[in-house]
Amino acid sequence: MLTDPRLIVGLDLPSIDAARAMVERLGGVVSFYKVGLTLLARPGGVAFAHELRAQGKQVFQDWKLHDIGAQVEGAARSVAEGGCDLLTVHAEPQVMRGAVKGRDAAGTGTKLLAVTVLTSLSDADLGELGYGFTAAELVERRVRQALDCGVDGVVSSPLEAANVRRIAAEAGRPDFLVVTPGVRPEGAERGDQQRVATPRAALEAGATHLVVARPVIGADNPLTAASAIVESIDGIAN
Repeated sequence: MLTDPRLIVGLDLPSIDAARAMVERLGGVVSFYKVGLTLLARPGGVAFAHELRAQGKQVFQDWKLHDIGAQVEGAARSVAEGGCDLLTVHAEPQVMRGAVKGRDAAGTGTKLLAVTVLTSLSDADLGELGYGFTAAELVERRVRQALDCGVDGVVSSPLEAANVRRIAAEAGRPDFLVVTPGVRPEGAERGDQQRVATPRAALEAGATHLVVARPVIGADNPLTAASAIVESIDGIAN
């Protein structure tokens, strides 16, 4: 069976046992997993993330850290020292600078991702929150700040991926990661995501990684669903 490390399956499940069973069902087709707050907050949640790495999987701990710089620095150092491939923080300069400082102190290979604008938010939602920017405008502002702060990439919707890739290239950062949630295979429901695209379209737009949860873990046959995504992106270069 084909596998592709650009596909990150989100284990957005109610229990660690359910997540562990899903990993077993997906077998060798999926090599990269996202562990989010629902599981991380459970007793044994962080240990489960470490268990996946011990099995040879790559792990994205989706903490979305957001606090004063000193607290984020300490938290980022702790997560990085424990062992983690990708770690998210919110894309605010003070937060990102603290995270970079903590990660660097850990001396591990953890890569930091800054969350630009949640893919559940529309332009109207941002207006309600008091922002004077559209989603695209706010993403661009935060990408530039992320590059200045020295993080490794951003989490951004597929609809902004091309612009993120352009900004990173202009800044001399071709290695900058663009991790896209809001990825939906053809015919899949949007759920609570507002800014979505197909896996193929997201990669063609400039994404380096795809985060897919419900279309895989909610499928009647998760293995078949994951395999179909991997096959659909086979041969597409980043």
